[in-house]
Amino acid sequence: MRSHYCGQLSAALIDREVELCGWVHRRRDHGGVIFIDLRDREGIAQVVFNPEHPVPFEAANALRNEFVVRVRGRVRHRPEGTVNPDLPTGEVEVVGAHIEVLNPARTPPFQLDDENLNDDLRLRYRYVDLRRPVMQENLRLRSRITRILREFMDRHGFLEIETPILTKATPEGARDYLVPSRTHPGHFFALPQSPQLFKQLLMMSGMDRYYQIARCFRDEDLRADRQPEFTQLDIEVSFMDEAAITDLMEDMIRHLFREAIGVELPARFPRITHEEAVRRFGTDRPDLRNPLEFVEIADLVREVNFKVFARPASMANGRVAAMRLPGGGELPRSVVDSYEEFVKQHGAKGLAYIKVNEIRDGRDGLQSPILKFLPDDVIQAVLKRVGAQTGDLVFFGADKRKVVNDSLGALRNKIAHDLNLLRGEWELLWVEDFPMFEYNEEEKRWDPMHHPFTAPRVAMPAQLTADPGGCLSRAYDLVLNGIELGGGSVRIHRPEMQKAVFQLLGISEQDAEEKFGFLISALDFGCPPHGGIAFGLDRLVMLMAGMHSIRDVIAFPKTQTASCLLTSAPSPASATQLKELGIRVATPAKPK
Repeated sequence: MRSHYCGQLSAALIDREVELCGWVHRRRDHGGVIFIDLRDREGIAQVVFNPEHPVPFEAANALRNEFVVRVRGRVRHRPEGTVNPDLPTGEVEVVGAHIEVLNPARTPPFQLDDENLNDDLRLRYRYVDLRRPVMQENLRLRSRITRILREFMDRHGFLEIETPILTKATPEGARDYLVPSRTHPGHFFALPQSPQLFKQLLMMSGMDRYYQIARCFRDEDLRADRQPEFTQLDIEVSFMDEAAITDLMEDMIRHLFREAIGVELPARFPRITHEEAVRRFGTDRPDLRNPLEFVEIADLVREVNFKVFARPASMANGRVAAMRLPGGGELPRSVVDSYEEFVKQHGAKGLAYIKVNEIRDGRDGLQSPILKFLPDDVIQAVLKRVGAQTGDLVFFGADKRKVVNDSLGALRNKIAHDLNLLRGEWELLWVEDFPMFEYNEEEKRWDPMHHPFTAPRVAMPAQLTADPGGCLSRAYDLVLNGIELGGGSVRIHRPEMQKAVFQLLGISEQDAEEKFGFLISALDFGCPPHGGIAFGLDRLVMLMAGMHSIRDVIAFPKTQTASCLLTSAPSPASATQLKELGIRVATPAKPK
């Protein structure tokens, strides 16, 4: 029905007759000459209708926004002074000789060029929202990214293998979505949180190098960068250690950025340990564009009479850290007070600070409510350690280690965005040497930092159980601009080590057999050393597209309540369907 896409028009087609199909983006009547901006997925073309051709002119006069039309006409240069340099097709226009309305349209629920749209309205009319050029470009970029990734994987000998969607429920950190079985009444499938166990089984099957652009499902509380169903690039390899795996993944990410968006990344990504990341930035996914860092001062304040500092400085799980904000002394008191309210939202009881009006001996030239509680030598030692200069502001966090890391880390990010401190556009780093376990204070048990199939950095099970809190794992995360882009590890490939990990996590032999029996059995039949990684494709596309939510790079996303406004899903099942599945729904009690 068409000879070209609208966005393909150029000076090379001048004097050629073309046929275009698309949506009326805008109709303009300029002194008896009608201009139509015709839009399709590749761009916008200007079509002009003159009254000397009355039939198409009258048809064009009746057009409205979002009508679907077919146009035939001749390409010409735009008249002098009307060239639009901001439009790829702005050098030419089409003189319309024929127009056919393929489908009229109701007035759309919002203007496509409105940049302040309500999210619920966009999701309810997603098919209209996806007509917007920014959304179409996002989906084109997503398609380009997946193509480039597949080509890279293929060139490096990986096989794309699909794993089951209907599978067995296994504990992997989030609630499973369950699917009742009609043929096995009372039994349920689970939708996969990830293909973790299957990709390990593929290594045991001799597949050697596997990948999959996999759909994953997690029934968890949502936020801007989470969805109940999401997509990841899932990768697993045999006979490669963590250094070889991360080197190959670096090559892939550099190639992807170069080919997809024309960005050259560094030849080597920085690598830091989990301990260093948390110590310097309060998080294991730091944004290296942010120059602010933490400095440990617990040893300087452990003996002071100021219990707010002294108590956490003496606690095994406590922390006292300082963060210097160069030039922060110019911030008004109202802003500092707002930062105190902000850290309270992240668990802190308050926010201590010292404003450095001038560097002098003692406390002269300083301003802070906490100065009266600290000796002069301690104050000077703290300022020296953080490198304070005249005009600076020094913030302090003192509490349990997690509270300090969470609250001061969140403040670090907020200040960087408020004051435009971020440097550069792309900052990637590997975070390595994660703890194998973290202690669950509420449940009084050890939990895996990643998942129970991650290999520890010890050779024997006895070494693992002797000091679980001090054991490191062979895990690694790739972080981009403060967002975890992907995470992986070398896996446990010996059955005795896997059983020891299950035992340490409080998983009984009976539970292990019931939940993971097929994996434990496979380990006994010759399992190669193997490891892998999974990248969040939605997050990757979001960052490369410059968006702030993964909903903007997913064609049909869910809301933060895990519902679809477009289709009204989830919805009740019919009584017949429930009966076939053997499910009884309790009748709600009558109100008293």
